[in-house]
Amino acid sequence: MTRFIHDLFAKEYLEELLSPIGTVNIGRDVSSEVREIDVYFTPSTAIPEYSATLGLLGKMASTTAIFEPFRNPANVSEICSCLGKSLDVRGELERKFRRENTRYDDAQLPRLWILMPTASKALVDSFNAIPDTENWLPGIYFLGASLRAAIVAIHQLPETPETLWLRILGKGGVQQRAIAQLTALATDDPLRIIALELLYRLQSNLVADIPQELEPEERELIMAITPLFQQQIQAAQQQAREEGLERGLERGLERGLERGLEQGLERGRQEQQRLILENFLRVRFGELTPKMTVFLSPISKLPAAEFTMLLLALSMLTVDDAGRESALKLLVESVLQVRSPELGDLLPAAVTNLLALPLAELTLFVEQLPQLSAAQLRGRLG
Repeated sequence: MTRFIHDLFAKEYLEELLSPIGTVNIGRDVSSEVREIDVYFTPSTAIPEYSATLGLLGKMASTTAIFEPFRNPANVSEICSCLGKSLDVRGELERKFRRENTRYDDAQLPRLWILMPTASKALVDSFNAIPDTENWLPGIYFLGASLRAAIVAIHQLPETPETLWLRILGKGGVQQRAIAQLTALATDDPLRIIALELLYRLQSNLVADIPQELEPEERELIMAITPLFQQQIQAAQQQAREEGLERGLERGLERGLERGLEQGLERGRQEQQRLILENFLRVRFGELTPKMTVFLSPISKLPAAEFTMLLLALSMLTVDDAGRESALKLLVESVLQVRSPELGDLLPAAVTNLLALPLAELTLFVEQLPQLSAAQLRGRLG
């Protein structure tokens, strides 16, 4: 199960990074027996600056390419299967050129890149694959020129910015160090944001998997992703504080009152927390449900520390209907715990009873919540 999760991550990751400079086809069928190519890339729009930021991956994407990423080291049979798919594509293209009476050369044919976390010398030697140190970095082994194929041993790539986006697809310490190096990028860097979104999705899928089946390596990967998420939240909160301060100052100056300034600052902070929460929920779960929307304003009033902890808890949920339902319960629990911490054992029943209310009654109840005494709250929700 975890192998499928990592395979899906690798395909989506390559699709997101390569789509600005070409057409990416995931799961492309080839003739003969039905076999799928993991990622088939055709360059189109030339954006030299963007390709340069992709480093080694951008260089690989300078021509039509087939990417076959492996979570675990590929064996001889798996590499032969990749070669078979590449040769099938070559046959399709040659037939197409003949039908169209079009001349072509080998440079128009796709190059196969077999991405694997590690590769033994025995495996590489069995395919007579050799490095091309004049044109490519260490860790890349090219098969015979007519095969247009290469084995990429990610653990042998130098750990430099040029290889960062490929090392994200590595394993163990190599992948974890690459994830940690994302922290050196600006929090508004587009590639950083794309990578983090996919890593969060990977983390959620791993957490949703049967915990007993997770290897220690998967658990370490989950832990490696979490600090990045915390950093992103802190950056968002810093921006919220700055914008909240600015808005608060504007309101305070307009009113000319110290009280107005304080209220403006607090209102600005709450508006930013609401915006952060709303955007986070939309990105993670799609459209907000009407009942989720009811709790945005109360949640925005949480202290910064509790707000951060709630976001972290939400990030660990699965991205499906069950995760969306759990997210709604977390919102309700947060609101009730702040309003009446002494609910204690009554909290699960209170959450269930509150969510059972029709939307109009739920909205009215949440609006009245600050005026209800603890006894009234227990009486209505117990």
